[in-house]
Amino acid sequence: MTSEAPAQLAPRDAGAAARAACSHCSLPVPAGLVEPGAEHQFCCGACRAVWEAIHGCGLERYYELRDRQGAEGKQAQITGRGYEEFDDPAFAALYCQEHANGVRAVELFLEGVHCIACVWLVEKLPELEAGVLEARLDLGRSMVRLTWQSEQITLSRIAKSLDRLGYVPHPAKGTAARDARRMEDRAFLTRLAIAGALAGNAMLLAGALYFGMFSGIEEQYRQLFRWTSMGLATVALVWPGRVFFRGALAALRTRTRHLDLPIAIGLVAGMTTSTVSTVLGTGEIYFDSITVLVFLLLCGRWVQHRQQRAATDAVELLYSLTPARARVWEAGETREVPIDAIGPGTLVEVRAEESFPADGEIVEGATSVDQSILTGESRPVEAGLGARVNAGSVNLVGRVLVRVEAAGVETRVGRLMRLVEDAALRRAPIVTAADRMAGRFVVAVITLALFTVGLWLVLEPGRPSAAIGHAMALLIVCCPCALGLATPLTVTAAIGRAARRGIMIKGGEVLERLSTPGTILLDKTGTITEGRQKLVRWTGDESVKPAVAAIESRSSHAVAVALSRELLSSAAGAPAAANDAPAGGPAPSAHTPSEPEGLEVQQFQGLGITGTVGGVRYDIGSPAFVLERLGATHGAWVREAIDAAAADAQTPVVVARAGVAVAVAALGDAIREDAKGAIEKLRADGWRVRILSGDEPAVVRAVGARLEIDPADAIGGASPEAKLAAVEAALADGPVVMVGDGVNDAAALARATVGVAVSGGAEASLAAADVYMRRHGLMPIVELCRGSRLTLRAIRTGLGASLGYNSIAATIAVLGLINALTAAVLMPLSSLTVLALALRARTFGEHACR
Repeated sequence: MTSEAPAQLAPRDAGAAARAACSHCSLPVPAGLVEPGAEHQFCCGACRAVWEAIHGCGLERYYELRDRQGAEGKQAQITGRGYEEFDDPAFAALYCQEHANGVRAVELFLEGVHCIACVWLVEKLPELEAGVLEARLDLGRSMVRLTWQSEQITLSRIAKSLDRLGYVPHPAKGTAARDARRMEDRAFLTRLAIAGALAGNAMLLAGALYFGMFSGIEEQYRQLFRWTSMGLATVALVWPGRVFFRGALAALRTRTRHLDLPIAIGLVAGMTTSTVSTVLGTGEIYFDSITVLVFLLLCGRWVQHRQQRAATDAVELLYSLTPARARVWEAGETREVPIDAIGPGTLVEVRAEESFPADGEIVEGATSVDQSILTGESRPVEAGLGARVNAGSVNLVGRVLVRVEAAGVETRVGRLMRLVEDAALRRAPIVTAADRMAGRFVVAVITLALFTVGLWLVLEPGRPSAAIGHAMALLIVCCPCALGLATPLTVTAAIGRAARRGIMIKGGEVLERLSTPGTILLDKTGTITEGRQKLVRWTGDESVKPAVAAIESRSSHAVAVALSRELLSSAAGAPAAANDAPAGGPAPSAHTPSEPEGLEVQQFQGLGITGTVGGVRYDIGSPAFVLERLGATHGAWVREAIDAAAADAQTPVVVARAGVAVAVAALGDAIREDAKGAIEKLRADGWRVRILSGDEPAVVRAVGARLEIDPADAIGGASPEAKLAAVEAALADGPVVMVGDGVNDAAALARATVGVAVSGGAEASLAAADVYMRRHGLMPIVELCRGSRLTLRAIRTGLGASLGYNSIAATIAVLGLINALTAAVLMPLSSLTVLALALRARTFGEHACR
């Protein structure tokens, strides 16, 4: 047997490699893949396949469009799958919409979409496949809506065409919810459009009336314009403005403080005064101010609504990347079906690097299982005949058959999701700063209005209309337009800035929850660490690395894959984590096979692998396997290297050549580079940082020691239920932020004051979390906490400016220095001030991480 992998280890022309760029994605071509003299170079097989497919379809203009807009290259992804499950009736019932004459429609999430040229390419699909009626791609959401004639073409064939073009399709979950949200958005936009039209017409009528005050206007037209303005304002309050009255009534019924209450009072005061003036035919009217106020408040809420919806949609679209299919084994053959179509007793085939679709028992084969998404344990677990496996865990090594025992909501994941729902319901609702202020504001304004009436009745006993006029001026000038805009405008601007920084915040209340320091609980695997095995240290003979890489590349075990990947990367020129041989260790050998000759390997499940390269035998595996079972001779330095790896909670791999141990590789889940600095910044800001992990306690304590975290705060071996209990206990001492990425973190994320899911997290963690981090590392956590504090500071500044304005204006109104008309003119000034402050506020950005 021979292997192609070590061919990449042969020396190449470094200059040629540096100059070579992939003909598809324009990224640098690794030195080992440069083809001297070839016109086109490719960084991987996927890019080559996609480039050939695009040119084969005559769509090479894609590259011209991409280069014209200066879009960055993106490495292609293809799977080569058949997508047979897309044709299953169960799939159609779940995801497809039926139309007349056999026409169907579906929404698919596409991986790999990144520029306008992608839109052009995907929407050319009807020209490539007969039967496809339309393909409409939403670039921002990477969502394509396909319409096709089901009697002419199958959905699986369309999916394969997309896959060949480099866009891996996934069924978009939650279509019904998205349709409901679309209907809600349309209703909101309809209200906004009506409010805008009413405000515009009311302003035109007001302009005519204002100019008529100076140049004169016939009484019949004056009355017509006033009554028409009253009609417009009435429609504005009854239709688009009714949302504020519903909120105010709900606040009164539940005896809670809400900003809609003072807004409703201001609108009613202005409308009442203006209506009385219109009916009596004397006095000023403020219908233009009322309609404009309704329109501006709705605009502020719409912008805030869209920013929060964008963050939620960005997270929900990631759900589409989770497994949606299962491979059912029947009569010696497999067929792919939607994951919802399997049940207890079904036999499913799970291949290497695939997720288990359900809970069950292995009835054929043996493998290693990555259970980190459920348990937090970073090391794989060996699983043979009779072993129980859980949905969501990953099969790392080989093909197995599993008899399903529980599927869907009955799996362990399903039970955990019920815990998530229960935890979310127990979370106390937050009262925002604006709503807290609203209660006091209502009392103060009404008290001042009554005081104004009483004061002027005493000062001018014979003029009750003057007293009421001064009170109305007070209510109008103190209408909480700015108070209603300060929070949504600032929050909207902050959420938008955070999104541009890769921090997706689902709601503005999250920012207020994060403004007070408390306890931060960090999951270890994938949060503090990188979430995958890496070569941390190499002790011994460097020259055996190519042979080790060649042999390990024949195994799909997690440790072998990691070691092979790291050694190949090191050989291609990437920085390698390697140490010189210690004193007493073997000197580098002259035996360095540039290419393997007659490579033969034999795997020992869960122990190691042996192989022959160039007639020399290599034994690679655990210390127990190489040193004890195979009896390789070794020096004292080998035991020292093994003990050092164990002390650092790393996995030691011993390499023996011709029966002599010549190297020890230490593999571990490396701590992220920014972890220590980020934790120091969080502590400086007043947060107590703890580790809460399902990994082995010894491993967690070792990681904690390297980050200078007290052993009592480095908790390991925590089950999902224990994590939930730990969060509930910590809540007694103040706010709790839970940061994690696995299903085992989901209940704790939902129960915490704020749950943060990190990049690459499981679907359950994304659903439970309030914030999703697109960027890796812990420094975004620092930016989130500091950005939230800066946002609250900006909100307080805006509210302070609004209250300062209202205090001055109220004083002037109480003293009778302004009438209702002047009050209506002055009212928008505070809104403009608040808008300027919100747009200029520095919240999220590089400065927040310094």
